Amino acid sequence: MIGNLARGIAVAAAAIGGALFVSGASGLARNDTPSVLPRAASDVALFPERNEQTAVFAGGCFWGIDAVFKHVKGVISVTSGYAGGVRQAPSYEEVSSGETGHAESVKVVYDASQISYGQLLEIFFSVHDPTQLNRQGLTSGPSTAPPSST
Repeated sequence: MIGNLARGIAVAAAAIGGALFVSGASGLARNDTPSVLPRAASDVALFPERNEQTAVFAGGCFWGIDAVFKHVKGVISVTSGYAGGVRQAPSYEEVSSGETGHAESVKVVYDASQISYGQLLEIFFSVHDPTQLNRQGLTSGPSTAPPSST
């Protein structure tokens, strides 16, 4: 986990400065050779003056995503929590059971004059592999799909 976190922070720093270098979608490549991702073609220009925006990311375990975004220039605040689900204000243990239907998520408030939503997405997908069902890095568990109502 610490290795992935360190890679994520390095990826976040590199993303702000130019091309995005990653070591694989989950932070670990088979040959550990960094890949270069192209800049987002549909990204919007930065705002000319301070403009607070909010984005929410759900990527398995929120601790790693939280830690990466806290080191990104232009990010004002990062708050870990839960999205979706059937219980109001569930505990970590309840969500971890897989029975509430919640997904661990991170709310990122950012200044769109310093970083774009497209750049945030690039950073997110450099540390999150959406192809891993019921697993993200060292975190594994049941799907966060809402429980059936039967």
